[in-house]
Amino acid sequence: MLAVSEACERNKDPLLAVLGGELAGCHAVLEIGSGTGQHAVHFARHLPHLSWQPTELGAELGPLAERIRLEGPPNLRPPIALDVRAHPWPVARVDAMFSANTLHIMAWDAVEHFFRGSGAVLEAAGVLCVYGPFRYRGAYTSASNAEFDRLLRWRDPASGIRDFEALERLAAAAGLALSADHPMPANNQTLVWRRARKE
Repeated sequence: MLAVSEACERNKDPLLAVLGGELAGCHAVLEIGSGTGQHAVHFARHLPHLSWQPTELGAELGPLAERIRLEGPPNLRPPIALDVRAHPWPVARVDAMFSANTLHIMAWDAVEHFFRGSGAVLEAAGVLCVYGPFRYRGAYTSASNAEFDRLLRWRDPASGIRDFEALERLAAAAGLALSADHPMPANNQTLVWRRARKE
């Protein structure tokens, strides 16, 4: 029995609507933290122009690989083990990256490595799309997000909903400039950064 994330089922179509536009000119996508693989299968199936590379921590690869083996379309590559703290990442350069509901689970130093690695693997016109809940100017976008953050920090003090402004600083240091902030259902956002153009 394959694991099923109800959150993935709820958000996969709204996310597809955003990614279809943001990744229209891309060819190769690296997904960080593919989890159950539901997103990877859905997006690869509906965006056949993309070669989709899922990744997960080594200990979590088994269930992800099984879903991709059973359900994956031809443009969905076998998953590989990737820990964002490892440098360099064991992947080829890509023109797109995607990650959903990961930055509030990682410890802050892993978030820093996530952006550093993104800057290293994204090609000149690369795009980074990150989905999840965020705070703006220290404020939550909803009471439910504030409660979710309390739960995250109680379970793991190193986790928690991240401040948009802090992520912006990390992105800028990695050579990425914000190009879109899409409001999503359930008080989430999809943040889109692109490789900053050199003058």
